[in-house]
Amino acid sequence: MPGKHQHFQEPEVGCCGKYFLFGFNIIFWGVLSNISALTDLGGLDPVWLFVVVGGVMSVLGFAGCIGALRENTFLLKFFSVSLGLIFFLELATGILAFVFKDWIRDQLNLFINNNVKAYRDDIDLQNLIDFAQEYWSCCGARGPNDWNLNIYFNCTDLNPSRERCGVPFSCCVRNRKEDVLNTQCGYDVRLKLELEQQGSIHTKGCVGQFEKWLQDNLVVVAGVFVGIALLQIFGICLAQNLVSDIKAVKANWIKHDGGCKLLR
Repeated sequence: MPGKHQHFQEPEVGCCGKYFLFGFNIIFWGVLSNISALTDLGGLDPVWLFVVVGGVMSVLGFAGCIGALRENTFLLKFFSVSLGLIFFLELATGILAFVFKDWIRDQLNLFINNNVKAYRDDIDLQNLIDFAQEYWSCCGARGPNDWNLNIYFNCTDLNPSRERCGVPFSCCVRNRKEDVLNTQCGYDVRLKLELEQQGSIHTKGCVGQFEKWLQDNLVVVAGVFVGIALLQIFGICLAQNLVSDIKAVKANWIKHDGGCKLLR
């Protein structure tokens, strides 16, 4: 009607979505950084793996946070595509692990044995192996005799080490009444008969114990992976929604500028 002005609501970038995506990146960044601290790769210093994983998380966190705050569509698309690739890699890994269970078991056995060989070569790797053997109450990949692969613990006559025919202290059955940890509890233990060893050390291998742990905690493990997957999908949706809002605002600016030029 004449004399009345019609007001049209222009599209704008939602502040809630922008800052929600920023907060999402902080949380997702922290979750994956904590998970990466539990990983290791046989034959490599664990510190290097932490650096690589931390670097990837830093790049993703930077792209997501800065892209959301600065409304940068390139960084947001990079963040979204990267999350999508990680999601599909995780999905493919899970499917392959289920299909090729025997191959995974063999690789896990090889992985542990490679780390057993390098036990005394790296303090970070040594601490990781000790943690795994204590946590799962195991010793070696398939049993205590796997420690023959290590030059300090093997039972050959040419081995001058005091740890000959022994195992690390993390293989020992802990006496909860002891206040001080006996780091020499595994000395000469493999010179005993297998039945006699059972009272002193864990005789089950870590591969079998890890499989048993997975079966006992299948619901929790599956829940964690599903939660991470949903978190990734949620992040992708947030980033794409923010990109759409930014494009709509830019398109409106172009349309508005074009109308102004025509009026001139």
